[in-house]
Amino acid sequence: MKMVDETVSTNSSDKCFSRVSVDCESESSEQCLWMRAALDLANEALEAGEVPVGCVFVYDSNIVGRGRNRVNETRNATRHAEMVAIDELRKLFFNSADDTLPACGGRLRSEQPTGDISPLNESESSRLTADDVFRSVTLYVTCEPCIMCAAALRILHVPTVVYGCANERFGGCGSVVNVAADKLPSLGPELICLRGPFAEQSVDLLKVFYKGENPNAPCPKRKNLVQEQNGASC
Repeated sequence: MKMVDETVSTNSSDKCFSRVSVDCESESSEQCLWMRAALDLANEALEAGEVPVGCVFVYDSNIVGRGRNRVNETRNATRHAEMVAIDELRKLFFNSADDTLPACGGRLRSEQPTGDISPLNESESSRLTADDVFRSVTLYVTCEPCIMCAAALRILHVPTVVYGCANERFGGCGSVVNVAADKLPSLGPELICLRGPFAEQSVDLLKVFYKGENPNAPCPKRKNLVQEQNGASC
């Protein structure tokens, strides 16, 4: 798949809908490499009956945090892919200022790591704190972060997000509201959100999920024709 080449605007109002010039026919394309890793996690989420969104944090050409949706698995509405990846990164880089704080979104003990993290040099990782890394990472995620996740990423001072498809229902990078770039000093510096490769693949995964029935969805949202025909209540 080859993206259409367009110049990325430096105007903050345009950043959230800029298309990054990427040649995904090249296996060496770095953005494609990281987005493929995020897509693998999204596929894993789909197989587990979760909304298929996956993401990776990349620091110095290493994946330092992975996440996929675990909302249904944990019955915790905050366990979006980004929140899971945030917790993985914080576990990898000890931060004495944060070690008494609860994990983002209330990570449950039953949650398992989403895969091996690409190791940095041991001496380097021991010198870095999670706060240091968050300020220098790029997040690659298959779907535009929701309002909650965009705010969390901004609070952590994550500089850049590259996402696959827009989030027309809950997008926090301009599709619904622009939490990423609005003048909200309490949230920290602006979060630059760029459209990257594999938008179609990301959308296709979501379509597959929403064509089926989510057994963990609230009762009114389930597609149960028998109940509809009989007028049965939940």
